[in-house]
Amino acid sequence: MKKVAVVMGSASDLPLAKDALKTLAAFGVPHVARVLSAHRTPDEAAAFAKGAEADEIGVIIAFAGKAAHLAGAMAANSVVPVIGVPVCGKDLGGLDALLSTVQMPKGVPVATVGIDGAANAALLAVRMLALSDEELNQKLKLYVQKLAEQSAEADEAMQKEMEQL
Repeated sequence: MKKVAVVMGSASDLPLAKDALKTLAAFGVPHVARVLSAHRTPDEAAAFAKGAEADEIGVIIAFAGKAAHLAGAMAANSVVPVIGVPVCGKDLGGLDALLSTVQMPKGVPVATVGIDGAANAALLAVRMLALSDEELNQKLKLYVQKLAEQSAEADEAMQKEMEQL
């Protein structure tokens, strides 16, 4: 199975990135985590992206706030799919990062999840890898089934509560 790379523009992104790392671990997906800045270590970030395919990385998840160039830098230097996670900042609530991540030029696609959407980024990576891995595909189907069961249980509980009103 290919790995998922979780890259952060800053070590301050780690608490959020842990949600993605835990989700990947729950599915048994091998992963690596790095701090690589598109601005402070551009050569290292580019080298990492350029070597991703040879390193058996199947998806890159990039966390970045403010200018949020990391996902675009990864996508510009690799054919490996990139998922951008805009990180909520104190100045603009993450809207700056969202717009920077989602507005890539033609030819440099970055799939983008919602602000602070670490778990969804990991689940999207799992879905991508599951296309060519039957065991992972089965784990994903069980996960989706469990979500549906939890929703049905919540509805049933609410219906019982509504009857008492």
